[in-house]
Amino acid sequence: MIDVAATDEVDPGGTMRIEVGEYEICIARDSDGTIHAIDDLCTHGEVSLAEGDVEDCTIECWLHGSQFDLNTGKPVNPPAFEPVAVYDCKEIAGRILVDPNTTLN
Repeated sequence: MIDVAATDEVDPGGTMRIEVGEYEICIARDSDGTIHAIDDLCTHGEVSLAEGDVEDCTIECWLHGSQFDLNTGKPVNPPAFEPVAVYDCKEIAGRILVDPNTTLN
């Protein structure tokens, strides 16, 4: 696990784009306050998902409106059909930790 940010840097409904080695990762906090880490690149439009909107437990790509489930990475509507990677992510002692080498889907 790699320490990537302080927990207070991502508010509910907020996102943050980080780079960990060769990985570009979107950190998102859902409306319940749970932190998630997914691949930052939309599988349809190839743009940053961190620039999209978080609602409940989905994130919407700003370019074409595809939404991805933050738990599974699966698209919930077109035009995207391929899921994004979901990474192991934890909050410990006020810090957000991500393991870019461990995908959960």
